[in-house]
Amino acid sequence: MKVLVIGGAGYIGSHVCLELMDAGHSVTVFDNLSTGTEENLFPGERFVRGDILDPAALAGVMAEGFDAAVHLAAFKAAGESMLAPEKYSVNNLSGTINILNAMTAAGVRYLVFSSSAAVYGEPAYLPIDEKHPTNPENYYGFTKLEIERILAWYDRLKGLRSACLRYFNAAGYDVRGRVRGLERNPANLLPVIMEVAAGMRPSLKVFGNDYDTPDGTGVRDYVHVNDLAAAHVAALGAMVRADAGLTVNLGSENGLSVLEILEAARRITGRPIPADIVGRRPGDPARLVASSGLARQALGWTARHSDADTLVESSWKVYAGRARP
Repeated sequence: MKVLVIGGAGYIGSHVCLELMDAGHSVTVFDNLSTGTEENLFPGERFVRGDILDPAALAGVMAEGFDAAVHLAAFKAAGESMLAPEKYSVNNLSGTINILNAMTAAGVRYLVFSSSAAVYGEPAYLPIDEKHPTNPENYYGFTKLEIERILAWYDRLKGLRSACLRYFNAAGYDVRGRVRGLERNPANLLPVIMEVAAGMRPSLKVFGNDYDTPDGTGVRDYVHVNDLAAAHVAALGAMVRADAGLTVNLGSENGLSVLEILEAARRITGRPIPADIVGRRPGDPARLVASSGLARQALGWTARHSDADTLVESSWKVYAGRARP
């Protein structure tokens, strides 16, 4: 298939592109490089520099004729979304509508959408499955849920099929070492730990150590980015075969605490990685763990690389080359 990957020069997008090409698909990357990097562009794929807020640019690239698109171009910082909802409204909501309108005009019928577990909000029960109530606690999660709702309407009215993939905590780097571009200004736990280990920032902040968890720190479901990428390819195939959309969770189903990740990183990197315990962040639940049973059933997908050591080792291989003595 001929696939347009919107946001394909970013952290997750670059891994998705490699997985698509490994599966024999033809890939074109559409990216404005605001958070992505040319270092994450690979031989065998075509690159078009453009912005999802530019309808003409989207129409131009879509007119080249694609079987499907993958949308990974949303802003994703939950904290920032609470301070700058305007930014998230314009990029995530208006930008997605531009993508959908360009797709329908060009006759592109299949979309894989990077959604988020942030659509669920505070867990009412664990593990979280797709029937869990959706009640986002930040504006970022709200935009993801609204996009899912818009996609359902475009399916109903325009026949545009979509696979909504609700990621839990994406982490790690390509286990074959092909992706080398670092995330810019990361806010997630593992890249922050890697930056401390590499001497790129002085210390890690651990937000709370008094949760009702085995070691007092928050527990999250970390899913390796290679596993996420594999799910995009599987979802595309399943959607085309059934000519129907789907919504699935993507998680490892195993919770890892902040201290478990930190201790694995200290052991694997051999670096001290100083950490300061600070107060809890408002809205952070003690535990957040996925049920990925539907992904197993619908996609034949399981998380194969999402253990703590693989997450840390694959990340350190990228950061170690940039580490300060």
